[in-house]
Amino acid sequence: VDMVPQEPGGAPGPEAAGGAAAGLAEVRPSRRRWVVVLLFSSYSLCNAFQWIQYGSINNVFMRFYGVSSFAIDWLSMSYMVAYIPLLFPAAWLLDVRGLRLVALVGSALNALGAWVKLGSLKPHLFPVTVLGQVICSVAQVFILGMPSHIASVWFGSHEVSTACSIAVFGNQLGIALGFLVPPVLVPNVEDVEKLAYHISIMFFMTAGVATALFILVVIVFKEKPLHPPSRAQALIQSRPTKDYSYAQSILRLLRNANFLLLMVTYGLNTGCFYSLSTLLNRMVIHRYPGEEVNAGRIGLTIVLSGMAGALISGIWLDRTKTYKQTTVAVYVLSLAGMVAYTFTLSLGHLWVVFVTAGMLGFFMTGYLPLGFEFAVELTYPESEGTSSGLLNVSAQIFGIAFTIGEGKIMDHFETKAGNLFLCSFLCLGTILTAFIKADLRRQRANADSE
Repeated sequence: VDMVPQEPGGAPGPEAAGGAAAGLAEVRPSRRRWVVVLLFSSYSLCNAFQWIQYGSINNVFMRFYGVSSFAIDWLSMSYMVAYIPLLFPAAWLLDVRGLRLVALVGSALNALGAWVKLGSLKPHLFPVTVLGQVICSVAQVFILGMPSHIASVWFGSHEVSTACSIAVFGNQLGIALGFLVPPVLVPNVEDVEKLAYHISIMFFMTAGVATALFILVVIVFKEKPLHPPSRAQALIQSRPTKDYSYAQSILRLLRNANFLLLMVTYGLNTGCFYSLSTLLNRMVIHRYPGEEVNAGRIGLTIVLSGMAGALISGIWLDRTKTYKQTTVAVYVLSLAGMVAYTFTLSLGHLWVVFVTAGMLGFFMTGYLPLGFEFAVELTYPESEGTSSGLLNVSAQIFGIAFTIGEGKIMDHFETKAGNLFLCSFLCLGTILTAFIKADLRRQRANADSE
């Protein structure tokens, strides 16, 4: 495959304007790059915390607002629903206006949603908390697809996968805190006034952190470094802006058979993770009544072990570049972890559930940066924001379907049947992953330039 950036119609651009210009560009890493990725990781953390803060104490919010468990589930699913129609405007904004504007919009909406929730501290104000959550869900559209884009724009080829893992790491840590903190800050007390007070503490803390992070983004976050960090990035930056067509880029991605397969398999794996996270409180409380705090700790275990898996997989990819082999291996182990969790949840021993949940999280969450980075390799020189965005759309669609489907199965049958439902789709994803061809275009571009 020719690595010279292409014209909108698919024809190679002039080599003199592409490869030659990239060859002359000074390639040098910026010292600011770690600050940028850690700041992004922090406001992504805050947004992810707001995603799961209701679901991790589902039963408490049900009683406070006097609504059904399905209504509380929708507070989590609003993140998935909002992403699907808003991805393309957000990805277009990232490609046309750049990284800084998208970072400002994402962190500003995240803070705004957190402040709106403070207006929902009475049982009859459930619609206000829905509005706050919807604003946060729109913010997520400007966050979720950015890790691989930030990694490519700011980091060299030898550390790009590690940087992507750190960017994903923040989102996962936010989910971990979303499982751990709400059960501690909001105990399941009978008195509605006391409950409102505890909820207000959580909402005030979240709004304060989100606002501080927005201010830091305004001050610190830059569009791109002074010099490109890699030859592959230099090639992209040397392409004349008028040569780029967003619509043509999407069409090329949708004609890429390997990317389409990855899109489906990423959606299946991540959709299972979303469903498991949203319904975890219900699963554990059903088997172990009164164990809200331990339900949160099991969620924390899933995500913390997943963060370790994500970081290790990122470092492993930077060292070995074995994208296909690593992705297949992690997918098989995710399936094994889900099967183990399914059959140990009902044994009556919480410590066993912690162990199997940790194993599941290590591989299922460790898969997230793998998917992003494999997509960038398969689709170079297309925009990382667009390829990541399409992966996330797939994940949201499957996440909604799995959350509703598993929730209904749990209502009418039992928790084990719901989890077996997820196992069957992870099995399908494992089989499809084996058919993806490892067409590592970005690696070839860096090798050819060097």
